[in-house]
Amino acid sequence: MSFHFQVLLLILYLIIQGGKSAKQQKDHLLVLTVATEETEGFHRFRRSAQFFNYSVKVLGLGEEWRGSGQKIRLLKSALEEYVEKEDLVILFTESYNVVFASGPVELLKKFRQAKSKVVFSSEMLIYPDRRLEAQYPQVREGNRFLGSGGFVGYATHLSKLVSDWEGADSDSDQLFYTKVFLDPEKRASINITLDHQCRLFQNLNGALDDVVLKFETRRVRVRNLAFDTLPVVIHGNGPTKLQLNYLGNYVPQVWTFETGCTVCAEGLKSLADVKDEVLPLVLIGVFIEQPTPFLTQFFQRLQKLHYPKRRILLFIHNHEKHHLPQVDAFVHAHGQEYRSLKVVGPEDHLENADARNMAVDLCRQDPVCEYYFSLDAEVVLKNPDTLRVLMEQNKFVIAPLVSRLGKLWSNFWGALSADGFYARSEDYMDIVQGRRVGLWNVPYLSSVYLVKGSTLRAQLTQKDLFHSGKLDADMALCHNIREQGIFMYLTNQQPFGHLLSLENYQTNHLHNDLWQIFSNPEDWKEKYIHENYTTALKGKLVETPCPDVYWFPIFTDAACDELVEEMENFGQWSRGDNTDNRILGGYENVPTIDIHMNQINFEREWYKFLLDYIAPITEKLYPGYYTRTQFELAFVVRYKPDEQPSLMPHHDASTFTINIALNRVGIDYEGGGCRFLRYNCSIRAPRKGWTLMHPGRLTHYHEGLPTTKGTRYIAVSFLDP
Repeated sequence: MSFHFQVLLLILYLIIQGGKSAKQQKDHLLVLTVATEETEGFHRFRRSAQFFNYSVKVLGLGEEWRGSGQKIRLLKSALEEYVEKEDLVILFTESYNVVFASGPVELLKKFRQAKSKVVFSSEMLIYPDRRLEAQYPQVREGNRFLGSGGFVGYATHLSKLVSDWEGADSDSDQLFYTKVFLDPEKRASINITLDHQCRLFQNLNGALDDVVLKFETRRVRVRNLAFDTLPVVIHGNGPTKLQLNYLGNYVPQVWTFETGCTVCAEGLKSLADVKDEVLPLVLIGVFIEQPTPFLTQFFQRLQKLHYPKRRILLFIHNHEKHHLPQVDAFVHAHGQEYRSLKVVGPEDHLENADARNMAVDLCRQDPVCEYYFSLDAEVVLKNPDTLRVLMEQNKFVIAPLVSRLGKLWSNFWGALSADGFYARSEDYMDIVQGRRVGLWNVPYLSSVYLVKGSTLRAQLTQKDLFHSGKLDADMALCHNIREQGIFMYLTNQQPFGHLLSLENYQTNHLHNDLWQIFSNPEDWKEKYIHENYTTALKGKLVETPCPDVYWFPIFTDAACDELVEEMENFGQWSRGDNTDNRILGGYENVPTIDIHMNQINFEREWYKFLLDYIAPITEKLYPGYYTRTQFELAFVVRYKPDEQPSLMPHHDASTFTINIALNRVGIDYEGGGCRFLRYNCSIRAPRKGWTLMHPGRLTHYHEGLPTTKGTRYIAVSFLDP
């Protein structure tokens, strides 16, 4: 047998023995923890322990919590069973605010490398008695002070550690362990040391700036940058328990995505196949707390939710008199479809927080109400399956991600500052922009969220959830939820919708949504731009009824109707002669009965429309021509048989002109149309929402054909480069 072959066999033997040794070490490790009740933090701890195959024994379940000294009493009692087991290593740790980042093999290896019988976690900050600082041994590098939230040692030595405990449950466990450690004789006899460089334990209090996430191929680790270590046990002690929630989204990633559809029939993974009549009863609370654009569209989306109306209890709080017509229209048309409907209007003078408390309590007091779904009117909920998706996650409190389009403003915070206000988490932008997708434990939610009815009847029983000091209603709710140890989750595993911008919403017009092209351009487009415009932009669905005259869809019926109604509401129509041409500076060669866009303060918005929707299609249809759609004239013309039925032949004072039909021939009026004299070509049946686009000034001499009955409206713009 060659020497090299012998070496190979030896290496193979050592690998096998190393594997056996690791297994033996794992088998000789026991985790002890204290939990008097099974909170979400406890379940998270247990899931992480199960993921890494730790053996865990829970002490104190069902007991009344009296104080941290209770943990020592329970540990001392539990150790009696193991005092003779000299090779048993015991890890004692918190549970509500702890997660594991790695498994028993790594923990035991690092423990043995410490060459002590008991190893305590370390901290940068001294607690609970600063007067003891001088008694602490100096350290060359690392944290100097003891942390009681996690320690590991042999069972025999841990028994010695707690043997002198005779304190009350209300006494401080940290103070007790600190005094043991600071006694040189006890420290030596028990052989205690601290995990100064956080190789085993990472206490987050005072160390958040030193902790980052290290993304590996299959999982994520917490790294301590100060010492370049990868701790095994992560403890969100003190005020950092919320930061632990953030880190817990990753450590490890696998168990944070646990879901379970409690209302699904056996064998089903989702609610998709559950019969309507057995779906959970849900109370939807709709809140209109300030003037909000596109409210009619909001109610349309509410109607389109893929959830049976007879399984929905609907509550609407409308704080705004301005929105009474939209709410009344919805209630009149669809109110009877729901299992029940309650509307609280502006006449009831109920403020935001009180209205939300009322809605929550309606669900809490109804034993068959299984979910409460809060939905603010600023939420554009595009996903009709949102309710089912959230229910399937089986969380106490969960929200879908919605954000302002193209902005980082969203309905969640990734972290909190020390005073409980917004702080940006490391991955906030990645979550909002969809670069990281998953289920995220977050400290703050607003605008849209789902709460289990059982949670309202058990943990969140206080009548006033939406008040807390001077906090806003949503911040108060989240504060009160966190105080109960309940986790709030956010999912971006599917696209759900977005948030409207409300800052610049005006209420001094008849149809205020028309003015939203700057603040909410996508919603404006959805409401006002014809569904086939994109097809026309590709060169399809564009007709050429006359030479160099193009005809294509541009406006929805809503755009046409609202523009006409806005003009009639303004009412100051010109008389159709040059003496009344007071606004145009002499540009209107052939005056019409009209109202100009600048008269209703719509000039900026109209120019934005021309630039965004007319300019692109112009450049497609007139190759080599580029325009910024500058205009001197933009107006709505009214034709009536007894007023001004037609328009004499003329050239437009433009490079090119658009002429948009705003109502329907044969229904709203008869006659009308446009004739191009040079080509003897007429368009006699203009389509509502379609525009004629043709050259001006020279070639396309034209006239307006007589309107013989009713009233015809068109929107005209004379455009130049």
